[in-house]
Amino acid sequence: MLTRRTLLRSTILTAAAAPAATALAAPAPQRGRDGRRRLTNLDHLRFLLAEVPLPAIEGHSRFDASSPTGLAPWTYADRVTDGTFTRVGGGDLDPATGHWSQGAFNADDISRAAIVFLRAHAAFEEQSDRATARDLLRTLTYLQVDAGEQAGNVVLWQQSDGTLNRSAIPVELPDPSDSDESYWLARTVWALGEGIAGFAETAPDFTAFLRERLHLALDALERASLGRYGRWEVADGIDVPGWLIAGGADATGEAVLGLVAALQTFPEDARVAEALERFTEGISAMASGGVGEWPFGAVLPWTGSQSFWHAWGGLAPAALAAAAPVTGCDLEGAVSDAGVFTPQLLTSGGPHNAWSPVPAEAQIAYGVQCRVETLLRTADATGGRGLRELAALVAGWFFGANPAGERVYDPATGVTVDGIEPDGTVNRSSGAESTIHALLTMIALDREKRLARTAQGLTSTPEVHGMQWIPAEEAQLGGGASVVTPESAWTGESNWHGSYVLADDGGTVRFALGADARAAVSAGGATAHPLLHRLAEDAGISHWTAIDAAGARTVLGSLELGGAGSPGVTEWDGVLRPVRLEEPIPGDAVAIEAVSEGRMELDELMLLPAVTTAEFPTARGTTVTLYVASADAEAATVPGETGGAYRADGTRVGPVNRGRRSVPEGAFAITRG
Repeated sequence: MLTRRTLLRSTILTAAAAPAATALAAPAPQRGRDGRRRLTNLDHLRFLLAEVPLPAIEGHSRFDASSPTGLAPWTYADRVTDGTFTRVGGGDLDPATGHWSQGAFNADDISRAAIVFLRAHAAFEEQSDRATARDLLRTLTYLQVDAGEQAGNVVLWQQSDGTLNRSAIPVELPDPSDSDESYWLARTVWALGEGIAGFAETAPDFTAFLRERLHLALDALERASLGRYGRWEVADGIDVPGWLIAGGADATGEAVLGLVAALQTFPEDARVAEALERFTEGISAMASGGVGEWPFGAVLPWTGSQSFWHAWGGLAPAALAAAAPVTGCDLEGAVSDAGVFTPQLLTSGGPHNAWSPVPAEAQIAYGVQCRVETLLRTADATGGRGLRELAALVAGWFFGANPAGERVYDPATGVTVDGIEPDGTVNRSSGAESTIHALLTMIALDREKRLARTAQGLTSTPEVHGMQWIPAEEAQLGGGASVVTPESAWTGESNWHGSYVLADDGGTVRFALGADARAAVSAGGATAHPLLHRLAEDAGISHWTAIDAAGARTVLGSLELGGAGSPGVTEWDGVLRPVRLEEPIPGDAVAIEAVSEGRMELDELMLLPAVTTAEFPTARGTTVTLYVASADAEAATVPGETGGAYRADGTRVGPVNRGRRSVPEGAFAITRG
């Protein structure tokens, strides 16, 4: 069964099975009102748009009944061998009906496409963009149930003839899609809020309609998540808020962005204000880890796991930063996610789709845009210039600072690739989601030309020296320890990374440190973080030591093998998560050994250097280097480099002058050399 936590595409369809596409010409670069060439090009997104009938049916109505159609983007665009694209729906196509097993259009993409055109109009003041946003919002509100027990909820899928598909194949939850709150309801709130802000001064009737529909959405949320406000649940022994939309800080964060926009436009709306305060309180509680501790201050996306972070839907910290000036909520969660976690993300290879808990999977525009928006909104809230510098490094992904080492957004056409695999393989299709999130990034860059110049200059794959993961099945085993291959990598809340080692009482696991690991340890120090499956009940203890070439041992610490606490809302007994050993690894260590006094299920050993780095080559032949300190670093930078060191909130520690700068724990430096 699929949910919205999985990537949408389950079937790749051939061009012959889909509606005909129009070749995308390569027009002259678009320019802003100031005559400057701009990065934002809406051509491909407009190519994806189609007119969709909005028939009068029970429970669904449209604004402006005299206009029987709206606009919606096709979900996917498959690239044909001649370089053109074919617009495609979700699932399988029934040639007899013209219906897809999911649908041609979906509420998620309609919502986010509307936001693109709203933000483009705000940035460039082109009236056609606002008109397009209006038609998209008309379609979106048609998908919202306007009466009855499910009033306020939203149908996810729509066919190209206007037919609503409430129960898609494969099944999405909730099923039917308008039977409960959902990710698509959250994104509807986001679009409605930004629509209210975008039309308030020029279209009072339409604005009043959007406010009415926003309150209708709040009716649905009050029957569900907001109706549980104040209820705390348990996830592997950790208290988590029980009032997040669909159990997700990710979904709730997108709704919060809409509530912020609505409240800034109509500050007297007490109902919106209350919902905003309650949702931000819940999101704040999902911050996890910290400096040198997985996941390094990230806001976890889902109450169902304490060991799973994903890049897509990662706007929860951006929402906290956006809400702070309006509600006075604490910025700590936004700052830790932006200024502690994001630097570690960059030095670990970039925005992989998931840390589950090992970084893995493809990288997509959605995950990149969420990082950029989080950094810029947090910088707005703190005044921290360093976070803007980080945003430029992240945005460089679109121009070549990615595993493929090539430009994946084309300003001449507005085309964005659908993803890049860890080995650099590029999915050259260009569907709605990737197009939308690339354009949201480009609109932000067009507002900040200096950051845009930096991002565009990052044209090659960064060289990263970050956390290192050593598989337990490759270690030397003793005392009856054995390798186990699980039937499924997915546990219900995280992923085994290949096989794992089971060591009962007296079992030993000895990790030899390879050349890269020894270099990291000897250069500036490192800490060890065993990735253990800790059971809910007591399961004994494990003892960890470092060993040098002469056989001398240094105690690193001991870890409980159980005692994780009640699974609560999670689907698995215990938690698979890296745990930091107390003592740093000695610089002369060549091996690390674990001895089990109980039942140890060990997946990997993660080594975290005290200073991790990402070196970004530029088109000019120079480099931009990011240094991230998980411990106080006396010599983090390289002589000859200049730049600045920054605290997690982006405020400046001081300049880096010819490599001279002590970088404090939890800070980062960006240099040019």
